[in-house]
Amino acid sequence: MSDPMIRLRELYVEFNPPGKRIQAVNGVDLTVDRGEVVALIGESGSGKSVTLRAMMRLHPEKTTRYSGALEVAGQDVLGMGGGALSQLRGKRVAMIFQEPLLALDPVYTLGEQIVEAIRRHEPLGRAEARARALQLFERVRIPSPERRLDAYPHEMSGGMRQRAMIALALACNPQVLLADEPTTALDATVQIQILLLLRDLQRELGLSIVFVTHDIGAAAEVADRMAVMYAGRIVEEGPASELLTRPRHPYTRALLGSRDEGALRKGRRLDTIGGAPPDLARLPAGCAFAARCAFADDACRAAVPERRELGARHAAACRRLDELPALLAVRADEALPS
Repeated sequence: MSDPMIRLRELYVEFNPPGKRIQAVNGVDLTVDRGEVVALIGESGSGKSVTLRAMMRLHPEKTTRYSGALEVAGQDVLGMGGGALSQLRGKRVAMIFQEPLLALDPVYTLGEQIVEAIRRHEPLGRAEARARALQLFERVRIPSPERRLDAYPHEMSGGMRQRAMIALALACNPQVLLADEPTTALDATVQIQILLLLRDLQRELGLSIVFVTHDIGAAAEVADRMAVMYAGRIVEEGPASELLTRPRHPYTRALLGSRDEGALRKGRRLDTIGGAPPDLARLPAGCAFAARCAFADDACRAAVPERRELGARHAAACRRLDELPALLAVRADEALPS
């Protein structure tokens, strides 16, 4: 197997605003192969977007401390100077942001913004760069693409803006695409269209994609593998089909159980996860999920669980993995009417 396009080893990201120390990412190990789509899933505040933005070092340099190893497209991102980092962004690695209306510049047309990105990284004239921008709009299936190049972001619908954001991300033929909840602000029909577009583009261009979402259904549409994050740590990862059908970590099980798809049956209430995620400025000594886990004991609260390999590219970090099947069976028996 060739070297992965993304390799994270013991990655820590710490924010240091005045008077605080926030441990947002805590020892993340993750690889993404060439042409692979990996989804980071979890509740808000679990560290998904922080991890994603760290891959381009987009966090404020003055208040952010990184440690560990972070390689993207074969380059050491944490060791880069400003010039090398500018060349990496857009050229080798590009990002699709959650809300394109905020990410795009409101005072320039969409065509002008794509032309500027292309000319920043490639020695093309304005006419050649505009011709490529037009091809990109056609590729992402924007209707009347030539006219839309001269539109401002506010003149486009949410779905069309997100397509334009994808076109901008693809402008310089990156090898890695980072998608930060790209469908969250869209209605359900448009969400499906964008997900299918991303999957088609990934297959056509051979892109490696990291897709951040709290929507497991969206992740299932596009991901080859999933990594479940909680309190800045990956608690389970594995092939998407396996995590959806045979989740092992209690948090993964709880996330799947709280979905309405397939969970709402006649006479059954929707499962919920009680409590709230921990304060990242005051992480507990042991498993961060222990306070919300029905199976946690004193040993779980005393030490951070180690990652265990469970099969082909499937791993989880839970001290009671071997005991869970029996514990779940007991709970199922107790739930049966007498």
